[in-house]
Amino acid sequence: MRVLCAFPEAMPSSNSRPPACLAPVALFLALLLHLSLSSQAGDRRPLPVDRAPGLKEKTLILLDVSTKNPVRTVNENFLSLQLDPSIIHDGWLDFLSSKRLVTLARGLSPAFLRFGGKRTDFLQFQNLRNPAKSRGGPGPDYYLKNYEDDIVRSDVALDKQKGCKIAQHPDVMLELQREKAAQMHLVLLKEQFSNTYSNLVLTEPNNYRTMHGRAVNGSQLGKDYIQLKSLLQPIRIYSRASLYGPNIGRPRKNVITLLDGFMKVAGNTVDAVTWQHCYIDGRVVKVMDFLKTRLLDTLSDQIRKIQKVVNTYTPGKKIWLEGVVTTSAGGTNNLSDSYAAGFLWLNTLGMLANQGIDVVIRHSFFDHGYNHLVDQNFNPLPDYWLSLLYKRLIGPKVLAVHVAGLQRKPRPGRVIRDKLRIYAHCTNHHNHNYVRGSITLFIINLHRSRKKIKLAGTLRDKLVHQYLLQPYGQEGLKSKSVQLNGQPLVMVDDGTPPRTEAPRPLRVGRTLVIPPVTMGFMWSRMSTALACRYR
Repeated sequence: MRVLCAFPEAMPSSNSRPPACLAPVALFLALLLHLSLSSQAGDRRPLPVDRAPGLKEKTLILLDVSTKNPVRTVNENFLSLQLDPSIIHDGWLDFLSSKRLVTLARGLSPAFLRFGGKRTDFLQFQNLRNPAKSRGGPGPDYYLKNYEDDIVRSDVALDKQKGCKIAQHPDVMLELQREKAAQMHLVLLKEQFSNTYSNLVLTEPNNYRTMHGRAVNGSQLGKDYIQLKSLLQPIRIYSRASLYGPNIGRPRKNVITLLDGFMKVAGNTVDAVTWQHCYIDGRVVKVMDFLKTRLLDTLSDQIRKIQKVVNTYTPGKKIWLEGVVTTSAGGTNNLSDSYAAGFLWLNTLGMLANQGIDVVIRHSFFDHGYNHLVDQNFNPLPDYWLSLLYKRLIGPKVLAVHVAGLQRKPRPGRVIRDKLRIYAHCTNHHNHNYVRGSITLFIINLHRSRKKIKLAGTLRDKLVHQYLLQPYGQEGLKSKSVQLNGQPLVMVDDGTPPRTEAPRPLRVGRTLVIPPVTMGFMWSRMSTALACRYR
Protein backbone atom coordinates (compact mmCIF):
# COMPACT_ATOMS: atom_id res chain seq x y z
CA MET A 1 0.00 0.00 0.00
CA ARG A 2 1.30 3.41 -0.96
CA VAL A 3 0.51 6.76 0.52
CA LEU A 4 0.89 9.62 -1.85
CA CYS A 5 1.31 13.17 -0.66
CA ALA A 6 2.10 16.30 -2.62
CA PHE A 7 4.28 18.86 -0.85
CA PRO A 8 4.41 22.43 -2.03
CA GLU A 9 7.63 23.54 -3.56
CA ALA A 10 8.13 26.49 -1.27
CA MET A 11 8.52 26.32 2.54
CA PRO A 12 5.42 27.45 4.35
CA SER A 13 5.42 30.58 6.35
CA SER A 14 5.65 30.50 10.14
CA ASN A 15 1.93 30.96 10.52
CA SER A 16 0.97 28.34 7.96
CA ARG A 17 -0.52 24.95 8.98
CA PRO A 18 1.11 21.49 8.30
CA PRO A 19 -0.01 19.65 5.20
CA ALA A 20 -3.37 17.92 5.50
CA CYS A 21 -1.87 14.48 4.68
CA LEU A 22 0.24 14.34 7.90
CA ALA A 23 -2.76 13.42 10.07
CA PRO A 24 -3.58 10.21 8.11
CA VAL A 25 0.11 9.23 8.10
CA ALA A 26 0.33 9.58 11.88
CA LEU A 27 -2.80 7.50 12.33
CA PHE A 28 -1.45 4.81 9.98
CA LEU A 29 1.87 4.56 11.86
CA ALA A 30 0.09 4.25 15.25
CA LEU A 31 -2.02 1.41 13.84
CA LEU A 32 1.06 -0.47 12.61
CA LEU A 33 2.74 -0.09 16.03
CA HIS A 34 -0.30 -1.45 17.84
CA LEU A 35 -0.53 -4.50 15.53
CA SER A 36 3.19 -5.21 15.99
CA LEU A 37 2.99 -5.17 19.80
CA SER A 38 -0.11 -7.35 19.80
CA SER A 39 1.58 -10.05 17.70
CA GLN A 40 4.63 -10.11 19.99
CA ALA A 41 2.53 -10.51 23.14
CA GLY A 42 0.62 -13.57 22.03
CA ASP A 43 2.42 -15.95 24.44
CA ARG A 44 2.83 -13.51 27.29
CA ARG A 45 0.67 -13.07 30.41
CA PRO A 46 -1.08 -9.74 30.74
CA LEU A 47 0.63 -7.22 32.93
CA PRO A 48 -0.77 -7.01 36.48
CA VAL A 49 -3.16 -4.21 37.09
CA ASP A 50 -2.85 -2.26 40.30
CA ARG A 51 -5.88 -2.85 42.43
CA ALA A 52 -7.40 -0.48 44.86
CA PRO A 53 -5.94 -0.88 48.37
CA GLY A 54 -9.22 -2.09 49.82
CA LEU A 55 -10.09 -4.62 47.10
CA LYS A 56 -9.04 -7.65 49.17
CA GLU A 57 -11.33 -6.51 51.93
CA LYS A 58 -14.33 -6.96 49.65
CA THR A 59 -13.99 -10.76 49.65
CA LEU A 60 -17.17 -11.87 51.40
CA ILE A 61 -17.01 -14.97 53.59
CA LEU A 62 -20.21 -16.94 54.15
CA LEU A 63 -20.48 -18.57 57.58
CA ASP A 64 -22.91 -21.16 58.88
CA VAL A 65 -22.93 -23.41 61.96
CA SER A 66 -24.44 -26.88 62.41
CA THR A 67 -26.75 -26.60 65.42
CA LYS A 68 -28.46 -30.00 65.42
CA ASN A 69 -25.80 -31.96 67.31
CA PRO A 70 -22.51 -30.97 68.97
CA VAL A 71 -19.36 -32.50 67.49
CA ARG A 72 -17.64 -32.53 70.91
CA THR A 73 -18.49 -31.90 74.55
CA VAL A 74 -15.63 -30.92 76.83
CA ASN A 75 -15.35 -30.64 80.60
CA GLU A 76 -17.24 -27.88 82.44
CA ASN A 77 -13.83 -26.90 83.83
CA PHE A 78 -12.26 -26.94 80.36
CA LEU A 79 -10.21 -23.77 80.95
CA SER A 80 -8.36 -24.36 84.22
CA LEU A 81 -5.40 -22.82 86.04
CA GLN A 82 -2.03 -23.75 87.46
CA LEU A 83 0.11 -22.25 90.21
CA ASP A 84 3.83 -22.77 89.87
CA PRO A 85 5.93 -23.79 92.91
CA SER A 86 8.10 -20.74 92.26
CA ILE A 87 5.64 -18.80 94.40
CA ILE A 88 7.04 -20.73 97.36
CA HIS A 89 10.66 -20.32 96.33
CA ASP A 90 10.22 -16.60 95.71
CA GLY A 91 8.22 -15.98 98.88
CA TRP A 92 4.88 -15.09 97.28
CA LEU A 93 2.75 -17.80 98.86
CA ASP A 94 1.09 -15.53 101.46
CA PHE A 95 -0.31 -13.35 98.69
CA LEU A 96 -2.57 -16.19 97.49
CA SER A 97 -5.02 -15.05 100.17
CA SER A 98 -5.03 -11.52 98.71
CA LYS A 99 -8.59 -10.25 98.28
CA ARG A 100 -7.79 -8.91 94.82
CA LEU A 101 -6.19 -12.16 93.67
CA VAL A 102 -9.08 -14.24 94.99
CA THR A 103 -11.50 -11.92 93.15
CA LEU A 104 -9.59 -12.45 89.90
CA ALA A 105 -9.61 -16.22 90.44
CA ARG A 106 -13.37 -16.20 91.04
CA GLY A 107 -13.83 -14.57 87.63
CA LEU A 108 -12.43 -17.70 85.97
CA SER A 109 -14.58 -20.22 87.83
CA PRO A 110 -15.46 -23.01 87.52
CA ALA A 111 -11.98 -24.43 87.07
CA PHE A 112 -9.44 -26.92 88.37
CA LEU A 113 -6.58 -25.32 90.28
CA ARG A 114 -3.39 -27.29 89.87
CA PHE A 115 -0.33 -26.71 92.02
CA GLY A 116 2.64 -28.22 90.23
CA GLY A 117 5.65 -27.89 88.01
CA LYS A 118 9.23 -29.08 87.74
CA ARG A 119 10.29 -27.39 90.97
CA THR A 120 7.78 -29.43 92.93
CA ASP A 121 10.06 -32.47 92.58
CA PHE A 122 12.57 -30.62 94.74
CA LEU A 123 10.21 -29.44 97.50
CA GLN A 124 10.42 -31.30 100.79
CA PHE A 125 7.20 -31.77 102.76
CA GLN A 126 7.65 -31.54 106.52
CA ASN A 127 4.98 -31.87 109.16
CA LEU A 128 6.68 -29.21 111.28
CA ARG A 129 6.06 -25.55 111.98
CA ASN A 130 8.92 -23.12 111.77
CA PRO A 131 9.38 -21.03 114.94
CA ALA A 132 10.01 -18.06 112.65
CA LYS A 133 6.26 -17.93 111.99
CA SER A 134 5.49 -17.15 115.64
CA ARG A 135 8.30 -14.59 115.75
CA GLY A 136 6.53 -12.59 113.08
CA GLY A 137 9.41 -12.67 110.63
CA PRO A 138 9.47 -15.58 108.16
CA GLY A 139 12.88 -17.10 107.70
CA PRO A 140 14.39 -18.20 104.41
CA ASP A 141 13.00 -21.72 104.73
CA TYR A 142 9.61 -20.72 106.14
CA TYR A 143 7.66 -21.18 102.92
CA LEU A 144 9.12 -24.62 102.25
CA LYS A 145 8.54 -25.95 105.76
CA ASN A 146 4.98 -24.66 105.98
CA TYR A 147 4.01 -25.34 102.40
CA GLU A 148 1.31 -27.87 103.19
CA ASP A 149 -0.30 -25.57 105.78
CA ASP A 150 -0.34 -22.37 103.76
CA ILE A 151 -1.40 -23.80 100.42
CA VAL A 152 -4.40 -25.46 102.03
CA ARG A 153 -5.33 -22.22 103.78
CA SER A 154 -5.18 -20.41 100.45
CA ASP A 155 -7.07 -23.17 98.64
CA VAL A 156 -9.86 -23.11 101.21
CA ALA A 157 -10.05 -19.33 100.84
CA LEU A 158 -10.65 -19.76 97.12
CA ASP A 159 -13.11 -22.59 97.72
CA LYS A 160 -15.16 -20.55 100.18
CA GLN A 161 -15.50 -17.88 97.53
CA LYS A 162 -16.87 -20.56 95.20
CA GLY A 163 -14.01 -19.88 92.85
CA CYS A 164 -11.96 -22.81 91.62
CA LYS A 165 -12.48 -26.47 92.33
CA ILE A 166 -9.35 -27.37 94.21
CA ALA A 167 -6.93 -29.92 92.83
CA GLN A 168 -3.90 -30.45 95.08
CA HIS A 169 -0.87 -31.87 93.27
CA PRO A 170 2.12 -33.09 95.32
CA ASP A 171 4.51 -33.83 92.43
CA VAL A 172 7.00 -36.53 93.41
CA MET A 173 9.16 -38.99 91.54
CA LEU A 174 7.25 -42.22 91.56
CA GLU A 175 10.44 -44.22 91.10
CA LEU A 176 11.30 -43.09 94.66
CA GLN A 177 7.81 -43.85 95.98
CA ARG A 178 8.98 -46.58 98.33
CA GLU A 179 11.45 -44.20 99.98
CA LYS A 180 8.85 -41.43 100.34
CA ALA A 181 5.79 -43.51 101.25
CA ALA A 182 5.92 -42.70 104.96
CA GLN A 183 6.49 -39.01 104.23
CA MET A 184 3.58 -39.02 101.78
CA HIS A 185 1.24 -40.49 104.37
CA LEU A 186 2.05 -37.61 106.73
CA VAL A 187 0.86 -35.17 104.12
CA LEU A 188 -2.21 -37.12 103.06
CA LEU A 189 -3.43 -37.64 106.63
CA LYS A 190 -3.21 -34.01 107.73
CA GLU A 191 -6.46 -32.78 109.25
CA GLN A 192 -6.39 -29.61 107.16
CA PHE A 193 -6.88 -31.68 103.99
CA SER A 194 -10.14 -33.24 105.21
CA ASN A 195 -12.33 -30.87 103.20
CA THR A 196 -10.13 -30.72 100.10
CA TYR A 197 -10.65 -32.98 97.13
CA SER A 198 -7.18 -33.83 95.87
CA ASN A 199 -5.73 -35.05 92.62
CA LEU A 200 -2.18 -36.25 92.13
CA VAL A 201 0.03 -35.82 89.08
CA LEU A 202 3.66 -36.01 88.05
CA THR A 203 5.77 -33.64 85.99
CA GLU A 204 7.57 -34.53 82.73
CA PRO A 205 9.00 -37.99 83.52
CA ASN A 206 10.78 -37.90 80.16
CA ASN A 207 13.11 -35.24 81.64
CA TYR A 208 14.06 -37.14 84.80
CA ARG A 209 17.53 -37.93 83.48
CA THR A 210 18.21 -34.24 82.85
CA MET A 211 16.75 -33.04 86.16
CA HIS A 212 17.75 -35.88 88.49
CA GLY A 213 20.39 -37.93 86.71
CA ARG A 214 18.10 -40.98 86.75
CA ALA A 215 15.78 -42.23 84.04
CA VAL A 216 12.53 -44.19 84.20
CA ASN A 217 10.89 -46.04 81.33
CA GLY A 218 7.20 -46.12 80.58
CA SER A 219 6.54 -49.59 81.98
CA GLN A 220 8.20 -48.82 85.34
CA LEU A 221 6.36 -45.50 85.50
CA GLY A 222 3.08 -47.31 84.93
CA LYS A 223 3.83 -49.79 87.76
CA ASP A 224 4.61 -46.89 90.09
CA TYR A 225 1.28 -45.25 89.26
CA ILE A 226 -0.49 -48.49 90.15
CA GLN A 227 1.40 -48.56 93.46
CA LEU A 228 0.49 -44.95 94.20
CA LYS A 229 -3.16 -45.73 93.54
CA SER A 230 -3.00 -48.61 96.02
CA LEU A 231 -1.51 -46.27 98.65
CA LEU A 232 -4.37 -43.80 98.24
CA GLN A 233 -7.32 -46.18 98.25
CA PRO A 234 -7.16 -47.26 101.95
CA ILE A 235 -7.35 -43.59 103.05
CA ARG A 236 -10.99 -42.58 103.30
CA ILE A 237 -10.72 -39.00 102.05
CA TYR A 238 -8.54 -40.09 99.12
CA SER A 239 -10.28 -43.34 98.19
CA ARG A 240 -12.07 -41.58 95.33
CA ALA A 241 -9.28 -39.18 94.42
CA SER A 242 -8.48 -38.83 90.72
CA LEU A 243 -5.05 -39.69 89.37
CA TYR A 244 -3.74 -38.03 86.20
CA GLY A 245 -0.61 -38.76 84.21
CA PRO A 246 2.01 -39.30 82.94
CA ASN A 247 2.26 -35.55 82.16
CA ILE A 248 4.89 -36.01 79.47
CA GLY A 249 6.54 -33.23 77.50
CA ARG A 250 6.40 -32.60 73.77
CA PRO A 251 5.56 -35.92 72.04
CA ARG A 252 8.79 -36.58 70.19
CA LYS A 253 9.85 -40.12 69.33
CA ASN A 254 11.37 -41.02 72.72
CA VAL A 255 8.43 -39.45 74.56
CA ILE A 256 5.90 -41.40 72.50
CA THR A 257 7.81 -44.58 73.36
CA LEU A 258 7.53 -43.71 77.06
CA LEU A 259 3.80 -43.01 76.70
CA ASP A 260 3.27 -46.29 74.84
CA GLY A 261 4.92 -48.28 77.65
CA PHE A 262 2.96 -46.39 80.29
CA MET A 263 -0.42 -46.88 78.61
CA LYS A 264 0.23 -50.59 78.15
CA VAL A 265 0.68 -51.03 81.92
CA ALA A 266 -1.36 -48.28 83.60
CA GLY A 267 -3.75 -47.01 80.95
CA ASN A 268 -6.77 -48.02 83.04
CA THR A 269 -5.28 -46.68 86.29
CA VAL A 270 -5.27 -42.98 85.42
CA ASP A 271 -8.47 -40.98 85.07
CA ALA A 272 -7.02 -38.89 82.24
CA VAL A 273 -3.85 -38.92 80.17
CA THR A 274 -1.86 -35.69 80.42
CA TRP A 275 0.90 -33.91 78.55
CA GLN A 276 2.46 -30.46 78.33
CA HIS A 277 3.05 -28.11 75.43
CA CYS A 278 5.35 -25.16 74.82
CA TYR A 279 5.01 -23.27 71.53
CA ILE A 280 8.39 -21.50 71.33
CA ASP A 281 11.60 -22.99 72.76
CA GLY A 282 14.02 -20.27 71.74
CA ARG A 283 14.87 -17.27 73.89
CA VAL A 284 14.90 -14.88 70.92
CA VAL A 285 11.28 -14.09 70.17
CA LYS A 286 9.72 -11.44 67.94
CA VAL A 287 6.19 -10.13 68.11
CA MET A 288 5.42 -11.46 64.64
CA ASP A 289 6.26 -14.99 65.80
CA PHE A 290 2.93 -15.07 67.59
CA LEU A 291 1.10 -14.49 64.29
CA LYS A 292 2.65 -17.38 62.36
CA THR A 293 0.04 -19.92 61.33
CA ARG A 294 2.71 -22.63 61.14
CA LEU A 295 3.37 -22.11 64.86
CA LEU A 296 -0.33 -22.17 65.71
CA ASP A 297 -0.73 -25.51 63.92
CA THR A 298 2.06 -27.33 65.81
CA LEU A 299 -0.42 -28.17 68.55
CA SER A 300 -2.77 -30.01 66.19
CA ASP A 301 -0.03 -32.45 65.19
CA GLN A 302 0.79 -33.16 68.85
CA ILE A 303 -2.84 -33.86 69.64
CA ARG A 304 -3.03 -36.49 66.90
CA LYS A 305 0.13 -38.22 68.16
CA ILE A 306 -1.16 -38.40 71.73
CA GLN A 307 -4.62 -39.58 70.65
CA LYS A 308 -3.17 -42.33 68.48
CA VAL A 309 -1.32 -43.93 71.40
CA VAL A 310 -4.14 -43.47 73.91
CA ASN A 311 -6.81 -44.90 71.63
CA THR A 312 -4.63 -47.93 70.92
CA TYR A 313 -4.87 -49.10 74.55
CA THR A 314 -7.82 -47.26 76.11
CA PRO A 315 -10.21 -45.94 73.46
CA GLY A 316 -12.23 -42.99 74.71
CA LYS A 317 -9.91 -42.16 77.62
CA LYS A 318 -9.99 -38.47 78.53
CA ILE A 319 -6.93 -36.42 77.56
CA TRP A 320 -5.79 -33.25 79.32
CA LEU A 321 -3.27 -30.67 78.21
CA GLU A 322 -1.91 -30.12 81.70
CA GLY A 323 0.37 -27.14 81.29
CA VAL A 324 0.58 -24.88 78.23
CA VAL A 325 2.90 -21.88 77.78
CA THR A 326 3.75 -19.68 74.83
CA THR A 327 7.52 -19.54 75.36
CA SER A 328 9.92 -21.59 77.47
CA ALA A 329 12.26 -20.44 80.24
CA GLY A 330 9.51 -18.43 81.91
CA GLY A 331 8.52 -16.49 78.80
CA THR A 332 9.70 -13.23 77.28
CA ASN A 333 8.98 -9.85 78.84
CA ASN A 334 6.71 -7.55 76.82
CA LEU A 335 5.84 -10.43 74.50
CA SER A 336 4.54 -13.49 76.39
CA ASP A 337 2.45 -11.17 78.57
CA SER A 338 1.26 -8.93 75.74
CA TYR A 339 -1.80 -8.76 73.49
CA ALA A 340 0.10 -10.59 70.73
CA ALA A 341 0.36 -13.77 72.83
CA GLY A 342 -3.43 -13.92 72.95
CA PHE A 343 -3.60 -15.24 69.39
CA LEU A 344 -1.79 -18.41 70.48
CA TRP A 345 -3.91 -18.75 73.62
CA LEU A 346 -7.30 -18.28 71.96
CA ASN A 347 -6.36 -20.59 69.09
CA THR A 348 -5.22 -23.16 71.66
CA LEU A 349 -8.62 -23.09 73.34
CA GLY A 350 -10.46 -23.44 70.04
CA MET A 351 -8.24 -26.16 68.61
CA LEU A 352 -8.17 -28.31 71.77
CA ALA A 353 -11.94 -28.29 72.20
CA ASN A 354 -12.50 -28.94 68.50
CA GLN A 355 -10.19 -31.99 68.60
CA GLY A 356 -11.69 -33.46 71.75
CA ILE A 357 -9.21 -32.56 74.52
CA ASP A 358 -11.19 -32.53 77.77
CA VAL A 359 -9.27 -29.95 79.87
CA VAL A 360 -6.49 -27.42 79.32
CA ILE A 361 -4.60 -26.00 82.31
CA ARG A 362 -2.97 -22.62 81.79
CA HIS A 363 0.51 -22.23 83.21
CA SER A 364 0.52 -20.00 85.17
CA PHE A 365 -2.26 -18.03 86.83
CA PHE A 366 0.10 -15.84 88.85
CA ASP A 367 3.78 -14.93 89.14
CA HIS A 368 5.72 -17.33 86.98
CA GLY A 369 7.99 -15.61 84.49
CA TYR A 370 6.00 -13.78 81.84
CA ASN A 371 3.50 -16.47 80.85
CA HIS A 372 1.08 -15.64 83.66
CA LEU A 373 -2.43 -14.21 83.54
CA VAL A 374 -1.94 -11.85 86.51
CA ASP A 375 1.29 -9.92 87.10
CA GLN A 376 3.13 -9.41 90.38
CA ASN A 377 1.17 -6.24 91.07
CA PHE A 378 -2.09 -8.22 90.79
CA ASN A 379 -3.04 -6.54 87.51
CA PRO A 380 -4.86 -8.71 84.95
CA LEU A 381 -2.96 -9.08 81.67
CA PRO A 382 -4.46 -9.44 78.16
CA ASP A 383 -4.70 -13.23 78.38
CA TYR A 384 -6.68 -12.90 81.61
CA TRP A 385 -9.33 -10.73 79.94
CA LEU A 386 -9.40 -13.15 77.00
CA SER A 387 -9.91 -16.05 79.42
CA LEU A 388 -12.60 -14.11 81.29
CA LEU A 389 -14.61 -13.52 78.11
CA TYR A 390 -14.17 -17.16 77.15
CA LYS A 391 -15.46 -18.32 80.53
CA ARG A 392 -18.49 -16.06 80.45
CA LEU A 393 -19.54 -16.73 76.86
CA ILE A 394 -18.32 -20.18 75.80
CA GLY A 395 -20.01 -23.40 76.88
CA PRO A 396 -18.66 -26.99 76.75
CA LYS A 397 -20.52 -28.03 73.58
CA VAL A 398 -18.52 -27.62 70.36
CA LEU A 399 -20.30 -26.98 67.06
CA ALA A 400 -19.20 -27.58 63.48
CA VAL A 401 -18.42 -24.47 61.41
CA HIS A 402 -19.03 -24.28 57.66
CA VAL A 403 -17.26 -21.55 55.71
CA ALA A 404 -17.45 -20.59 52.03
CA GLY A 405 -15.10 -18.15 50.34
CA LEU A 406 -12.23 -18.75 52.77
CA GLN A 407 -10.42 -21.89 51.63
CA ARG A 408 -7.97 -21.68 48.81
CA LYS A 409 -7.50 -24.41 46.20
CA PRO A 410 -4.97 -26.99 47.44
CA ARG A 411 -1.69 -27.35 45.63
CA PRO A 412 0.55 -30.46 45.64
CA GLY A 413 3.03 -30.33 48.50
CA ARG A 414 1.51 -27.21 50.03
CA VAL A 415 -0.32 -27.05 53.36
CA ILE A 416 -3.03 -24.42 53.55
CA ARG A 417 -2.82 -22.52 56.81
CA ASP A 418 -5.75 -20.22 57.36
CA LYS A 419 -5.14 -16.80 58.83
CA LEU A 420 -8.82 -16.42 59.61
CA ARG A 421 -9.89 -18.95 62.25
CA ILE A 422 -13.47 -19.38 63.38
CA TYR A 423 -14.73 -21.61 66.21
CA ALA A 424 -18.30 -22.08 67.46
CA HIS A 425 -19.74 -23.28 70.78
CA CYS A 426 -23.06 -23.28 72.53
CA THR A 427 -23.24 -20.22 74.78
CA ASN A 428 -22.39 -20.85 78.42
CA HIS A 429 -25.65 -21.89 80.10
CA HIS A 430 -24.51 -20.19 83.33
CA ASN A 431 -24.67 -16.85 81.52
CA HIS A 432 -28.12 -15.61 82.47
CA ASN A 433 -27.91 -12.66 80.10
CA TYR A 434 -28.56 -14.97 77.15
CA VAL A 435 -31.31 -17.49 76.49
CA ARG A 436 -30.61 -21.17 76.02
CA GLY A 437 -30.25 -22.24 72.45
CA SER A 438 -27.83 -19.40 71.68
CA ILE A 439 -24.41 -19.90 70.13
CA THR A 440 -21.17 -17.95 70.42
CA LEU A 441 -18.43 -17.66 67.81
CA PHE A 442 -14.88 -16.61 68.47
CA ILE A 443 -12.81 -15.37 65.59
CA ILE A 444 -9.08 -14.79 65.06
CA ASN A 445 -8.04 -12.58 62.14
CA LEU A 446 -4.30 -12.74 61.48
CA HIS A 447 -4.60 -10.95 58.14
CA ARG A 448 -3.31 -7.41 57.74
CA SER A 449 -6.61 -6.46 56.19
CA ARG A 450 -10.10 -6.53 57.61
CA LYS A 451 -12.37 -9.45 56.79
CA LYS A 452 -16.09 -9.37 56.10
CA ILE A 453 -18.24 -12.29 57.22
CA LYS A 454 -21.85 -12.80 56.15
CA LEU A 455 -23.92 -15.02 58.41
CA ALA A 456 -25.86 -17.58 56.39
CA GLY A 457 -28.07 -20.61 56.91
CA THR A 458 -29.19 -21.01 60.52
CA LEU A 459 -27.43 -17.75 61.46
CA ARG A 460 -29.14 -15.61 58.85
CA ASP A 461 -31.17 -12.66 60.14
CA LYS A 462 -30.27 -13.28 63.78
CA LEU A 463 -29.39 -10.64 66.36
CA VAL A 464 -25.63 -10.51 67.04
CA HIS A 465 -23.71 -9.08 69.99
CA GLN A 466 -20.09 -8.22 69.25
CA TYR A 467 -17.20 -8.38 71.73
CA LEU A 468 -14.14 -7.03 69.91
CA LEU A 469 -10.89 -7.30 71.86
CA GLN A 470 -8.06 -5.02 70.69
CA PRO A 471 -4.81 -3.66 72.18
CA TYR A 472 -5.05 -0.42 74.13
CA GLY A 473 -2.28 2.18 74.06
CA GLN A 474 0.60 3.14 71.81
CA GLU A 475 2.46 -0.18 72.18
CA GLY A 476 0.16 -1.90 69.70
CA LEU A 477 0.53 -5.68 69.72
CA LYS A 478 3.01 -5.41 72.61
CA SER A 479 0.46 -3.68 74.81
CA LYS A 480 -0.33 -5.16 78.23
CA SER A 481 -3.71 -3.42 78.27
CA VAL A 482 -6.73 -4.23 76.15
CA GLN A 483 -9.96 -2.57 75.12
CA LEU A 484 -13.31 -4.19 74.55
CA ASN A 485 -15.44 -2.51 71.88
CA GLY A 486 -13.28 0.60 72.27
CA GLN A 487 -13.43 0.77 76.09
CA PRO A 488 -10.31 -0.10 78.17
CA LEU A 489 -10.74 -3.03 80.56
CA VAL A 490 -9.74 -2.36 84.19
CA MET A 491 -10.53 -3.69 87.65
CA VAL A 492 -13.23 -1.71 89.47
CA ASP A 493 -11.84 -2.48 92.95
CA ASP A 494 -10.26 -5.39 94.84
CA GLY A 495 -13.54 -7.01 95.82
CA THR A 496 -15.69 -6.50 92.72
CA PRO A 497 -15.57 -9.22 90.06
CA PRO A 498 -14.05 -7.93 86.80
CA ARG A 499 -16.57 -6.37 84.47
CA THR A 500 -16.77 -6.63 80.74
CA GLU A 501 -18.46 -3.66 79.12
CA ALA A 502 -21.81 -4.06 77.43
CA PRO A 503 -21.58 -5.76 74.03
CA ARG A 504 -22.09 -3.91 70.79
CA PRO A 505 -25.40 -5.03 69.23
CA LEU A 506 -25.29 -5.32 65.45
CA ARG A 507 -28.22 -4.74 63.17
CA VAL A 508 -29.98 -7.90 62.06
CA GLY A 509 -28.52 -9.07 58.76
CA ARG A 510 -25.48 -6.82 59.02
CA THR A 511 -22.16 -8.13 57.74
CA LEU A 512 -19.56 -8.80 60.45
CA VAL A 513 -16.38 -6.78 59.94
CA ILE A 514 -13.27 -8.12 61.70
CA PRO A 515 -10.41 -5.57 61.80
CA PRO A 516 -6.89 -6.69 60.89
CA VAL A 517 -4.88 -8.63 63.52
CA THR A 518 -7.78 -8.77 65.96
CA MET A 519 -9.70 -11.26 68.11
CA GLY A 520 -13.39 -11.19 68.93
CA PHE A 521 -16.44 -13.05 70.23
CA MET A 522 -19.81 -12.94 68.49
CA TRP A 523 -22.98 -14.06 70.28
CA SER A 524 -25.94 -14.99 68.11
CA ARG A 525 -29.47 -15.18 69.49
CA MET A 526 -30.96 -18.54 68.61
CA SER A 527 -33.63 -20.38 70.56
CA THR A 528 -33.90 -23.15 68.00
CA ALA A 529 -30.36 -24.59 68.23
CA LEU A 530 -31.19 -28.13 69.38
CA ALA A 531 -27.61 -28.85 70.42
CA CYS A 532 -27.67 -25.92 72.83
CA ARG A 533 -31.13 -26.08 74.39
CA TYR A 534 -30.28 -28.73 76.96
CA ARG A 535 -27.26 -29.25 79.19
